[in-house]
Amino acid sequence: MCVPHTMEAGKHSTGQGQGQGSRGGVPLEPFVHQVGGHTSMMRYDDHTVCKPLISREQRFYESLPPEMKEFTPEYKGVVLVCFEGDMDGYINLVAYPYVESEGLDHEELPERDQPRRKHSRRSLHRSSSDHKEDRPAHESDSSENLQELKSPRLDLQIHSDVPFQMLDGNSGLSSEKISHNPWSLRCHKQQLSRMRSESKERKFYKFLLLENVVHHFSYPCILDLKMGTRQHGDDASEEKAARQMKKCEQSTSATLGVRVCGMQVYQMDTGHYLCRNKYYGRGLSIEGFRHALYQFMHNGAQLRKDLFEPMLGKLRSLKAVLERQASYRFYSSSLLIIYEGKEPEPAEPPSEKEPLAGQTAPDPSLLIQEHTPPLPPPPAPPPPPPSDPHSRPPPSVDVRMIDFAHSTFKGFRDDQTVHDGPDRGYVFGLESLINILEAIQEDNQ
Repeated sequence: MCVPHTMEAGKHSTGQGQGQGSRGGVPLEPFVHQVGGHTSMMRYDDHTVCKPLISREQRFYESLPPEMKEFTPEYKGVVLVCFEGDMDGYINLVAYPYVESEGLDHEELPERDQPRRKHSRRSLHRSSSDHKEDRPAHESDSSENLQELKSPRLDLQIHSDVPFQMLDGNSGLSSEKISHNPWSLRCHKQQLSRMRSESKERKFYKFLLLENVVHHFSYPCILDLKMGTRQHGDDASEEKAARQMKKCEQSTSATLGVRVCGMQVYQMDTGHYLCRNKYYGRGLSIEGFRHALYQFMHNGAQLRKDLFEPMLGKLRSLKAVLERQASYRFYSSSLLIIYEGKEPEPAEPPSEKEPLAGQTAPDPSLLIQEHTPPLPPPPAPPPPPPSDPHSRPPPSVDVRMIDFAHSTFKGFRDDQTVHDGPDRGYVFGLESLINILEAIQEDNQ
């Protein structure tokens, strides 16, 4: 048990449908719809997720310009997270209230300490981890033996009723279907391995609480895009800057200002999500990127043409907002495009023969015949506007910027490098995205 004695049990709300750990802790589980990134995103409650805190990102969320807040997750604060083992040796991550003055050992997680390629790539579910993800062959599973570690129990409380299938490098389906996005399981396993390896030095970790931006979607289709022509921050080492520049040069980041980092698309014909990861995105050509966008808009039965206008409208609005943010740079940040995978049912007008809800038809035997002159007939109502019998409500679409660990602007945290004008690399990526979506729309009218 790792809860500090200075905390008040139950001080922090556990949220909807979330079991309460001992002394007020909130048990965390992998966020089932994480499609990209390299740090584990955890579910805190139905409306909230959490991730390891990086101080720069926290301060950036606290300093966001008001007009950008529509396009970012709501920042909800900080919690302390530790891992707790049960009697069988299984590990659970548990969140507790964070009180600023406690003076405990709970530093934020430095970017350099984030899980890197050398950590284990096994998924959380051993029964679901036999298939290999499409990744470069040189990135091996060499450090499986960091320490003996049991994954959390297989009967996770929160899972998707819709199974996930990863597309392999040859665009074929993997044979297994699991109840979490496979990338989510991969990131979570890495996070647990790193925390376990540091268990003797550190007991607590700060995590950011952020809005779960897909909480109101039933079947969230998510595209995670790495935006901009440059990914390394101003404080990056020469080695890291060179590594990031090489990734950009060898992908659509250089040619389009955007590349695919992850994707899940609900398929109406099969009833499951198709998933892609960042290794797929790195290898795409310009035409391959266009095909990936087309695939993201296709539900297995048809192209979702109804999504183009709302999606393009939000992207254009975001572009206009970012063009007004002088000196801002969003290096290595991502853009999530989300839509509802379950198409809305056509709206059915109420029948004229049936009374409206809350009303009852009058009993003819109770009507009183009055001997009064008949009233003149009321004027004829105007004809109703023509309606499409197959009309549907507008589709649910959202666009959100995430991951600000390397972002900066003039006067932020005493940063020495000051940039002029808006983030042109990011804006270029938005322009490319808009142009390609418009071309797909035109080709499929």
